[in-house]
Amino acid sequence: MDQLGELAALVGTANVITGNDAQGYLTDWRGRYSGSALAVVRPGSTQEVADVVKWCARHQVPIVPQGGNTGLCGAATPDDSGRALVLSLGRLNSVREIDTDNDTMVVEAGCILQTVQQTARDVDRLFPLSLAAEGSCTIGGNLACNAGGTQVLRYGNARDLVLGLEVVTAQGEIWHGLRGLRKDNTGYDLRDLFIGSEGTLGIITAATLKLFPLPVAQCTALVALQSVEAAVSLLSIARKGFGPALTGFELIAGNCLNLVTHHFPQQRMPFDGPSAALPWYALLELSDSESADHARERFETVVGDAIEAEVVVDAVIAENISQSKALWHLRESIPLAEKEQGKSIKHDVSVPVSSMADFVRTTNEAIQARFPGLEHVIFGHLGDGNLHYNIARGTAFSEDDLLDRQEAIYDIVHRSVHHYHGSISAEHGVGQLKRDLLDQFKDPVEMKLMRLLKQTLDPHGIMNPGKVVTPDAG
Repeated sequence: MDQLGELAALVGTANVITGNDAQGYLTDWRGRYSGSALAVVRPGSTQEVADVVKWCARHQVPIVPQGGNTGLCGAATPDDSGRALVLSLGRLNSVREIDTDNDTMVVEAGCILQTVQQTARDVDRLFPLSLAAEGSCTIGGNLACNAGGTQVLRYGNARDLVLGLEVVTAQGEIWHGLRGLRKDNTGYDLRDLFIGSEGTLGIITAATLKLFPLPVAQCTALVALQSVEAAVSLLSIARKGFGPALTGFELIAGNCLNLVTHHFPQQRMPFDGPSAALPWYALLELSDSESADHARERFETVVGDAIEAEVVVDAVIAENISQSKALWHLRESIPLAEKEQGKSIKHDVSVPVSSMADFVRTTNEAIQARFPGLEHVIFGHLGDGNLHYNIARGTAFSEDDLLDRQEAIYDIVHRSVHHYHGSISAEHGVGQLKRDLLDQFKDPVEMKLMRLLKQTLDPHGIMNPGKVVTPDAG
């Protein structure tokens, strides 16, 4: 029996995909990376995943795990050798258990994030992980890259929302770690090794997730600002005024909103007059446990105080759920509007909130000094220090001109991030995009430990090779 026949015997002929049918699995969402593969295999159970991994270990076939294929750093795309097997987890899409007394839910890795959210709502609970790709990304991919999203300020990253994991190791063994415990002090926390490892140490097949009470009411406001300094001041005011009820705080440059309304004219700028032309905006969300009236009263008080203190220029507070969704839709449409506009050079970075204004100012100045006329497209989760600091061609450059300057722009931005003691990847992961930068910007002892972990857990190097870490410092 040939290799494809052996794989078909493990997962069924219909779940071994080759040729033109495999093409959608071989290119990343941004179209930046493309590769080839021996086949795409779609196992239907954890045991089938383990059987496929054992087969790959026996034949020394590299494995590229893939969820919804919505990643932005090329972590789920094979190289062009054609040797690798793409292991798609889309068929592992069951919700195995919901425990409302323990506030946990056990889901398989292929569950769509939006499905997980809705399943929690159906039992009057909240699963708070939320991001633009939630209609197509999977929970396994979210955990593999430790996704962030819009509510990290209140609930933390994906890592903070997980109590236990089920993982298939590089040897094809199954770690049954789906414990629903909030306290388990019996040794090393293996869960945290696999979350954020991007499939390079093992394959997450299921997870025990934390659930939270549904808020009684949510209130959303878009405020207009003169500067990033004002946004940082407003964040401090909001934290003091709302406490843990503050669930979202997004910073948005004015040109980002203009980009959205240009490409999606059905959406509109909620401000008129001078307030519609300010350089910065912030989107705030409050989740209240009492009532909608109480939420709005708190919001009006805190935002009103910020306006009186001349921190905020103007504010629009959503009157209802529909208006709240419209404000969030503006924010969530920015990446799509960027894509409509053309290619850009993207950065997913984090710096301390206290350094954010200086970082934006000095990095903008450095970019303009080197390449006058490029456009800064800046937005992100100010509440947790995460910015999507993107550079577009503006009117002075063609797309080819922009891409020719890509490495120089990366260097300017990443050196600035490092100067402010930040991270060159905040929530998108490393993949192949940033792999070769880690030795430059991370502590050498840290890199040594990461390589030791990789070598120990995946001694034959078959788990998503070429992603996150290189085999050695060379």
